[in-house]
Amino acid sequence: MSAIWYVTYEIRRRGLLARRARSPRETRTFASESEAKAFARSKLDEGLVVFAGTINPHLPRQLIPSQNIADWLVEQ
Repeated sequence: MSAIWYVTYEIRRRGLLARRARSPRETRTFASESEAKAFARSKLDEGLVVFAGTINPHLPRQLIPSQNIADWLVEQ
């Protein structure tokens, strides 16, 4: 099964970072929305900034910005 969803989260800074790496991020991909939601919930619980969405060319395209993640997590 191929990945359809991604979750991107900002990682916490440790030590000094180079100027161009001020907001380091990591991304993980998932085969289902439920897997993506579980992972996003765990990162949100850690207090990290989280974004999610579908990977192209999957339709319908979805992008969940950080300010909407909490609402997305409670959707059925």
